[in-house]
Amino acid sequence: MPREFEWQEETLGSEDFYREDIEDLLQEGAWKEGFNEWTEYTNLDEEHVRIVSDLGLFQAFDFYWDPTEDRLRFDAPTISDDWRERNATESLDSSTVSLIDGELADLGRAVQEELDDYLERNDEASDYGWGEETYGKREE
Repeated sequence: MPREFEWQEETLGSEDFYREDIEDLLQEGAWKEGFNEWTEYTNLDEEHVRIVSDLGLFQAFDFYWDPTEDRLRFDAPTISDDWRERNATESLDSSTVSLIDGELADLGRAVQEELDDYLERNDEASDYGWGEETYGKREE
């Protein structure tokens, strides 16, 4: 279950987060396009990106369809609260952790925008069934 998701009584049991379909879109290019856009403006340097990669945070993003809000959402990973105990190198401090967490949220938004573009392009005839018939009207 997504981190920020709250079950609604009227939809209980009918939630489908469409993760597999979204993963297909990410593999088709939405992840790469969003990531490339993000790299143009991120404040992370090479050392920060190495830390994110070493911690497996790029792979920990969760993109899903929120059936209660009828929209695409994501949960961005964060550096765990026990980072001080796990930090073998002195490369992390609280401001660096905050910077990385904020930049990961920005990456999630950039990839979400790309996914939204992919959904719009696939709206009419899609292998995924994305569209108003499936999800209702999306808010702009």
